[in-house]
Amino acid sequence: MKLLSIAMFFIASSACISSAGAGNVQIQVLDRDGKPVPDAVVALYPSASGSTAAPSLLQASPTIEQERMRFVPALTVVAPGTTIRFTNQDRWDHHVRGNAAGPVPTGAAANEGFELRLAGRQDGQPAQTADVTLRNPGVVLLGCHLHGSMRGHVFVADSAWTLKTDTDGIARFASVPDGAAQLRVWHPEQLVDLPRKGLQVQAAPLLDKVQLSVVPRPRRPAPAPSAPAAAPAGGGTAPHVHY
Repeated sequence: MKLLSIAMFFIASSACISSAGAGNVQIQVLDRDGKPVPDAVVALYPSASGSTAAPSLLQASPTIEQERMRFVPALTVVAPGTTIRFTNQDRWDHHVRGNAAGPVPTGAAANEGFELRLAGRQDGQPAQTADVTLRNPGVVLLGCHLHGSMRGHVFVADSAWTLKTDTDGIARFASVPDGAAQLRVWHPEQLVDLPRKGLQVQAAPLLDKVQLSVVPRPRRPAPAPSAPAAAPAGGGTAPHVHY
């Protein structure tokens, strides 16, 4: 019985030590009208590394689909050095153009631009793919020469503590090192970057809010899995779609 009590004491002590060095942080992003903003980028920059290593918050091998005249997802967040696979699910040809956009983090080099073309998907055949590696932090604007309405973004993070907000406009971080931290919020329609905000992370959960100065345009919902859309009549190139 005594040995059991000692063991329970050490377990409780270990839990207290680990929780004392890290806290849970939730950041909600709101638009100018006070409504939640999904798909905003939230980055934390803890001043102390602490005893807890930054978790793997981002996909190691993400895929961006070109589907129904859209980049899906419209915003992808990756770590530097990540290889992204582009896949054309439409029956018509698409082009992919990637150009550095926005400010580049201090001391970092801008990502080189890239261009590639993906043929339309044929019945009974796998979709055509191409891989691109983005090595440096910064924002990459995606477009298509063939269909000017198509837009997307890749945010290459300069902090391991980086997430997209969910449908409630919230990014949830667990086990953030205690102490001072800087907070950055980015959204493609916020043309002037918001200033970074200081936070004090403690063991107690922290909920903070950041408000954009814009109201982002609503996006069409992501396409549901279904049979491929019919190719445009008269050729392999789809008409421009504006939304």
